[in-house]
Amino acid sequence: MKDKRILYVSSEVVPYLPETEISSMSFEAPRLVNQQGGQIRIFMPRYGNINERRHQLHEVIRLSGINLVINDLDMPLIIKVASIPKERIQVYFIDNDEYFKRKATLSDENGELFSDNDERAIFFAKGVIETVKKLNWSPDVIHVHGWLASLLPLYLRQYYKDEPLFNESKIVTSVYNQSFDGTLNKDMVNKIKFDNIDEEAIKTLQDPSYNNLMKVAIDNSDALIIGSEDIPKDLSTYLEASDKPVLEYRSKDEFGEAYTEFFNTKVCV
Repeated sequence: MKDKRILYVSSEVVPYLPETEISSMSFEAPRLVNQQGGQIRIFMPRYGNINERRHQLHEVIRLSGINLVINDLDMPLIIKVASIPKERIQVYFIDNDEYFKRKATLSDENGELFSDNDERAIFFAKGVIETVKKLNWSPDVIHVHGWLASLLPLYLRQYYKDEPLFNESKIVTSVYNQSFDGTLNKDMVNKIKFDNIDEEAIKTLQDPSYNNLMKVAIDNSDALIIGSEDIPKDLSTYLEASDKPVLEYRSKDEFGEAYTEFFNTKVCV
């Protein structure tokens, strides 16, 4: 994957958050491509429980300072950056005091999902794309990990469809079993419709469950990767019916060769 430009957009990445399938693969995949001579960028949310001093995050003033409109409200976008020790990999953090300052990731101390996770997902998707535009960096591939990042394919295909920077970009989504119970805010679909996104493209989000969020991501992706040994049967069936290239599950120890071949023969063609 030498000289390929790959943008990684993830809800979590080690070493900034504890190790899970998503956070681990969101580190291992970019490291592999980096070692192969590819060009990479990683984006994740700047949750309030990330220790900025320990990880040496600092704000990038030239990238910060714009407002994103979320459900008719102006929300300031703050961009921070850090480097993963020993890897020469930069990570960009999408931040906003209203959405990400709280000392937790996706749920409160009682395990209840934050009621504004739907708006956080919209803000994250738009924030990543606007920042990449400011960087003027056109990716060959955009690889999405985690449900908080799952709106990015939709926004690229709909809201930013006329943005020339992404005309040639292929979107790959990894599907995991790291989900949530119940649904996000039931008004989520109306908040997305506020951005003039085609109602047909988000009809499943009338019920914003984990499976339905991932279905929207699948619909707007060019290729898929199964990131967990067992994923919900509903999603497995949906993947099979998508008629898109799918890389079957590989463990962390054996994914490298399969991942490289998949990108070279199914995605970057």
